[in-house]
Amino acid sequence: MLEAFENPAALAEAAAAAVLEALAAAIAERGSAVLVATGGRSPAPIYDLLAQAPLDWDKVAVTLSDDRFVAPTSPDSNERLVRERLLVGPAASAHFTPLSFDVANVREAALRAEPEVKALAPYDVMLLGMGEDGHVASLIPGSSVMDEAMNLAGDRFCLGVPAGVGSPPLARVTMTMPALLQARLTLILISGQTKREIIENGGGLPVHLLLEQAKAPVRVLWTS
Repeated sequence: MLEAFENPAALAEAAAAAVLEALAAAIAERGSAVLVATGGRSPAPIYDLLAQAPLDWDKVAVTLSDDRFVAPTSPDSNERLVRERLLVGPAASAHFTPLSFDVANVREAALRAEPEVKALAPYDVMLLGMGEDGHVASLIPGSSVMDEAMNLAGDRFCLGVPAGVGSPPLARVTMTMPALLQARLTLILISGQTKREIIENGGGLPVHLLLEQAKAPVRVLWTS
């Protein structure tokens, strides 16, 4: 289940190769492809590699698994990361669907994101990070919307997460677990011994539900 890499650069190369393979196969088979990106430190080098890769990027749609309810110019914005590191060079012609909007509250932002995010499903490849509390996307233990977000019978793809959980504890828009399971391939990017032990030990955290389901293939890429 867990694939170990010697260093972050090797992990980034492997992840970028897997993403490109999935996107190219989707374009060849269906004429278009969908990538669900993520924030954090781990994916930035992957985005640098993808941005320069030869691909029919105008046939690729990109969205996010979650984002903070902040302006897209904020250092806390996952959209900013994707725009600055992925949607440049050849990849600038990809079509981006945001999760966060300049609206009254995070609930309204989620409702606005919902139809477009749902319309993009199923997703060809998804990148996810994982926190030391076992969260993926912004499915954060302790959040008031966790029951709804983790309900596999639910029909919502996007939910607003009120401020007070996560690091930083900002309001967020997140894909729900039913939405995450729409990916044809998911790559979870982790580093460090603590996160490796979370993956290997189980314990009923959001990441474990993702790993234990049988609907969507998941690969865990780890480096120390």
